[in-house]
Amino acid sequence: MKQQAAVHEFRASRVGRLPFGDGRLGEDDFRVILRSDAAGVMEVPGLPNAFVAIHAGPSVHVACRRGGQRHAGRAVYGDIDIIPAGTPCVWEMKGKDTALLLRISPGLIRAAAEHMEIDPRSVELRNRFQMRDSAIENIGWALKAEMEAGYPSGRLYLESMAMSVAARLVRCYSSAAVQLPRKTGRMAGIQLRRVLGYIEDNLGRDISLADVAAVAELSVSHCKAVFSESMGLPVHQYVIRRRVEYAKKLLQLGKMPISQIALEAGFAHQSHLARHMRRLLGVSPRNAQREIER
Repeated sequence: MKQQAAVHEFRASRVGRLPFGDGRLGEDDFRVILRSDAAGVMEVPGLPNAFVAIHAGPSVHVACRRGGQRHAGRAVYGDIDIIPAGTPCVWEMKGKDTALLLRISPGLIRAAAEHMEIDPRSVELRNRFQMRDSAIENIGWALKAEMEAGYPSGRLYLESMAMSVAARLVRCYSSAAVQLPRKTGRMAGIQLRRVLGYIEDNLGRDISLADVAAVAELSVSHCKAVFSESMGLPVHQYVIRRRVEYAKKLLQLGKMPISQIALEAGFAHQSHLARHMRRLLGVSPRNAQREIER
């Protein structure tokens, strides 16, 4: 079954023109897109730009064939795919899939390579499936927030973020990649994915550190240390951030009162949600809901 995917993109008509220009980075060199696809099979032809896809919704089983390779697995929040330019893809989603897409032109990749004093002719991006990279992920979420706010920080901010993504791709995920020293004290990839999947599936219930450690098959003290090293946040802070984001999505749907949303997202009560939402997003649930309604 082939299906037409639903695409949600903040285009010029909705938030104003992307703040590029003056002969530097052009609007076509970099784009931020939030995309949702229903369950089914979707074929994507080889496109002229590279894409970084960051999983931005609930966990879902996804299979993909591209570049002569096939990968199937459970996509969890923050998983990253790198799709080089000109690479046809066939995606199969078992449920609704939401991703933040960063569209990157060959010109931007060339500019990043030249800035790093690398011959751009030697740079070819590598195909990657469901990997983790906290640097790219953090830039992605910052860009998503900027996009949703209508790009209030202007051209310079967006240009610097775009160049940071391109430089990270050249440095770590291309034919010119630099071999970085491997950090110790981190969770193994499979282990981390198992833990993150468990957290996503249980945001609405009381998650204990002992629960997370049991999923990771580690002692509580060791789990605390390696999770923090892997994600850049302690377990409890990561869980709170994900609960706030989940509550925000429920607010966007507008189908439940805030008090019920707080409980659904795993908070003890509405004021508990409000405190953390103000701290992390700078708005109260009620104000966030009003902004969405406008």
